[in-house]
Amino acid sequence: MNDGMRKLVLFDIDGTLITAGGAGTRSLNMAFHALFNIEAAFKDITMAGKTDIQIIKEGLGTHGYSMDGNVKRMQETYLRFLQIEINNPKKKMKPGIKETLDLLRDMEMPLGLLTGNLEGGARIKLHPFGLNEYFPDGAFGSDDEDRDKLLPIAIEKFSRRGFEFTPRECVVVGDTPRDVRCAKIHGAHCIAVATGPYSKEELLKTGADIVFDSLEDVSAFISFITKSL
Repeated sequence: MNDGMRKLVLFDIDGTLITAGGAGTRSLNMAFHALFNIEAAFKDITMAGKTDIQIIKEGLGTHGYSMDGNVKRMQETYLRFLQIEINNPKKKMKPGIKETLDLLRDMEMPLGLLTGNLEGGARIKLHPFGLNEYFPDGAFGSDDEDRDKLLPIAIEKFSRRGFEFTPRECVVVGDTPRDVRCAKIHGAHCIAVATGPYSKEELLKTGADIVFDSLEDVSAFISFITKSL
């Protein structure tokens, strides 16, 4: 049950919680090379805010391969490489994340993921940082390749856990205009953080409820969630 005070807070991963040190892009390129013998297949494909399935399909289409069977093969091969590539010295957690998550958990605020990552890829990326324990569930690119459809999926998954939320009682936290859009089309709130590829100035134009340089100012972030929404 929702007591009216709690919000369902849903976090994006890449650029918001962590940077994987390029592990995702490297793993996609390595998977494509392993399957089709093409180097740097994704070099001209923008990835920010897209789901993994969208990115994989775009790569296949760009190089003239059919989707039949190849999307699944790419997913499986990508995840095998990602399991290795995530162990790199450039990966890091974004500022203020651990403190923010600890505070939200202490407040008994339900936490989830809303990410374009395949669920398996999301868990691989979060594991080295010990962040999986904060997120019992969420909506992933493997649930639907259209990011705009992920918020209702997250709400439904949490309803199975005994939490009832409307979109207006949800807060999406992300670093791209796509994160803002996938929240706003359903009437949810969105907090944008300029810790990814988009500047604060660019994010201020997206319609986000508030934009932070980072989540390093934990008190301001928590205050916005508890007092402003």
